[in-house]
Amino acid sequence: MSEQSPPEDTRADPPPGYADALPEYAERVLDVAERIPPGRVMTYGDVAEWLEEGGPRQVGRVMSLYGGAVPWWRVVRADGVLLPGHELRALAHYRAEGTPLRQAGGSTQGHLPRLDMRRARWDGGAGAEGHT
Repeated sequence: MSEQSPPEDTRADPPPGYADALPEYAERVLDVAERIPPGRVMTYGDVAEWLEEGGPRQVGRVMSLYGGAVPWWRVVRADGVLLPGHELRALAHYRAEGTPLRQAGGSTQGHLPRLDMRRARWDGGAGAEGHT
């Protein structure tokens, strides 16, 4: 049996910019993430409510797929637990930005702090022009 080269890809090239295009909902979610001021956070549910579309799971999915180019650490779980697998990177951002944290109790796994949601949560108020 002889070795053969794989057949040439005969598909048409995608239109310019197509590969970089984001779904419209994802663009809206990322825009909200970029508006959150340093030292403040919004929950996944807050973002969905702000957009008046989707829910926490949809926002979380967008952030997991596309959130690396925006301040992802500012979109968080409602319980203030740091994003699993990214705790130390997020914690460094929170400390640099002065985000309010609650110290972990001795029984807390890994002894990592949580976000102080009462003080850190941003409602989209001041400086949030362009609410969609």
